[in-house]
Amino acid sequence: MKRVLITGASSGIGLQLAIDYARDHQVIACGRDAAKLQHALDNVACHHLCFDIGNRASVLAACADLPPLDLVILNAGTCEYIDDVKHFDGELFERVVRANLVGTGYCLEALMPKIAPGGQLALMSSTATYLPFSRAQAYGASKAGIDYLANSLAIDCKPLNIRVSNIKPCFVDTPLTQKNNFPMPGRITAAQASNYIRRGLAKGKREIAFTPIFVLGLKLLQLLPFNVWASLQKQQEENA
Repeated sequence: MKRVLITGASSGIGLQLAIDYARDHQVIACGRDAAKLQHALDNVACHHLCFDIGNRASVLAACADLPPLDLVILNAGTCEYIDDVKHFDGELFERVVRANLVGTGYCLEALMPKIAPGGQLALMSSTATYLPFSRAQAYGASKAGIDYLANSLAIDCKPLNIRVSNIKPCFVDTPLTQKNNFPMPGRITAAQASNYIRRGLAKGKREIAFTPIFVLGLKLLQLLPFNVWASLQKQQEENA
């Protein structure tokens, strides 16, 4: 059985991936809160590993004695919005970038040496990076960083026989998106997201973006002049 490590496994997409992979893989499910992780995966046969991805020492200590890994999915992250750009919240920006991007770097430091030749690494980005969205300065910037990181890693990991995938989900119904107070077209379940991700990883796809119709719509919107897109964003805010 292949060994899979998943961060952010106590809720949302990470939890669903842990449940699904545990059917025929050895799963190491990672989370910050031991009690939450235990409760979420109470009936799932997997190993639990607790650490805070925003704390380098915590990550390195927790992962030091791990066995070789066949697949690492760096899924953990967060989302917060900057509601008043005139009073830009630098602490919020740091918090989001630290969780989504810097924390990924800490995990890479700890886990890259553990990935076996022929293994896979997957990073969690977002379809939000296709277009700039209102209030999403912190989240979008952190996920755009993940895009570049994944693409750059893919180049340097190829000679090591490690495949790198960049996962770009659409809106997925999770505790994180349930906090959103705006329309989320094309929202899918965590189970559907897990299916897209697992199929894409099984095929070794470099980019796993879904759903296809949602991604196509965003790519068509990319063709609009920036001022037109910006006006559409402000109209949506006014009508919310």
